Amino acid sequence: MRLQVLGCGDAFGSGGRFHTCFHVDTSVDIPVDASGGAFLIDCGASALIAIRRFGVDPNRIRTVFLTHLHGDHFGGLPWLILDGQLVSGRTDPLTVVGPPGTADRLPAAMEVLFPGSSTVERRFRVEVVEMEAGRPVETGGVRATAFTMRHPSGAPAHALRIEAGGKVVSYTGDTEWVEDIVAAGRGADLMIAEGYTVERPVKFHLDWATLKRRVPEIAPKRLMLTHMSPEMLAHPPDGYIAAEDGLVLTL
Repeated sequence: MRLQVLGCGDAFGSGGRFHTCFHVDTSVDIPVDASGGAFLIDCGASALIAIRRFGVDPNRIRTVFLTHLHGDHFGGLPWLILDGQLVSGRTDPLTVVGPPGTADRLPAAMEVLFPGSSTVERRFRVEVVEMEAGRPVETGGVRATAFTMRHPSGAPAHALRIEAGGKVVSYTGDTEWVEDIVAAGRGADLMIAEGYTVERPVKFHLDWATLKRRVPEIAPKRLMLTHMSPEMLAHPPDGYIAAEDGLVLTL
């Protein structure tokens, strides 16, 4: 499994970083088939720019898994869909897996940004699957399980535990500390966690000091922090990988 950070910034682009978007390829050295392919974890507003910047083929993206419905985590979907329709010539279906409310919020976002775009006929199908916490979803050879987090976004906010190609990637999304972070990340080959501040509490966000105390219990094989504020970006990494746009990890 190859994971590339396409974006790891906070909502306000701290450090000049793109919005949250992780590209995961489970078939780097083999043809795409029913058991492999590429998917995104979150698709923030700047995702298509990052896709172009880092040379990712958008047509190989089969599925987009969403943690929550803030613009810096799902706002890039209208551009990804329209790119497939108007630029990249997509023909394969695109599956969007998100929390309850995604089926309404996605067309609403498309209509605000590009009126008429949500109902236009396309050469490919966009399927929206709403995932509830504790009920795994399987699509394209990937199994995803959601855990309830605490981060108001007009719909439930989730952490995701994603299993593909014999590997496990977990991602907290944005949240303050909740106990389900332990279950979501336990023993993962890679745990991606919000590290918004060093130790300063910010409501509905996760600080490194709180997470660090629980890392031994979670015991991920590797830990990467993302969605960092300016103060966290200036903090030397201490027991974690600091996410950077373009960073590639092989699991």
